[in-house]
Amino acid sequence: MVGAPAAADAVARARRLPGLGVGLHLVILEGSPVLPDAEIPLLVRGTREFDRNIARAALRYFLRPAAQRQLAREIRAQFGAFAATGLPLDHVNVHRHLQIHPTVARLLIEIGRDHGMKAVRVPAEPLAPLRRAFPGERYRAPLYRPWIELLRRRLRAANILFNDHLLGLAWTGAMVEKRVLQLLPHLPDGITELYFHPATQRTPALAATTPQYRYPEELAALLSPAVQAGITEFGIMPVCWRDLH
Repeated sequence: MVGAPAAADAVARARRLPGLGVGLHLVILEGSPVLPDAEIPLLVRGTREFDRNIARAALRYFLRPAAQRQLAREIRAQFGAFAATGLPLDHVNVHRHLQIHPTVARLLIEIGRDHGMKAVRVPAEPLAPLRRAFPGERYRAPLYRPWIELLRRRLRAANILFNDHLLGLAWTGAMVEKRVLQLLPHLPDGITELYFHPATQRTPALAATTPQYRYPEELAALLSPAVQAGITEFGIMPVCWRDLH
């Protein structure tokens, strides 16, 4: 999140980890813009923050050409801010998965290609692995599935790489070791992203915005020797997007 308060610290840490695949997490909802409010008045609420209401923002981005022009300027500015870090662009996604929004998807592809974007996350969680791994739980296909298929078609036509599957959406903020271990034997063929929100501690800010997220436990799952052993046992190959470009 190039407009977030800790962006400079994150960049400094990434520079010390050249093997890390660093992506741009575009923020056009619930966060801080890169451009001044005066340049994007239809996107912000007058507080240096984007609209927090996803339905209201999604309608505005879809229906108002003036808002679309401002959105394009902000997306371009965030790509520019990432380029200014000097870090290689490994992949791109959008906060709250708004890359599935038709207007956002169009602008993301048009602007991203100009900035060397080669890979984009598609938030498509297959139900079969979940049902096999957790037969006692119920899962349903999301209502936004048609938008996911539209995003896939657009990325394929633009020759931009995307993942086949994303696992962890059903348990956002709760991808703990037990769940990961049960999932590993059931990963589908292809490129699968496992979706985590790891942190070393639960800060007051995190507790206020996402009280149900289990951040330290998700970090523990990523560092778990048992998870590493499962990755080896089931022949899973961990990669960055750049390994697949």
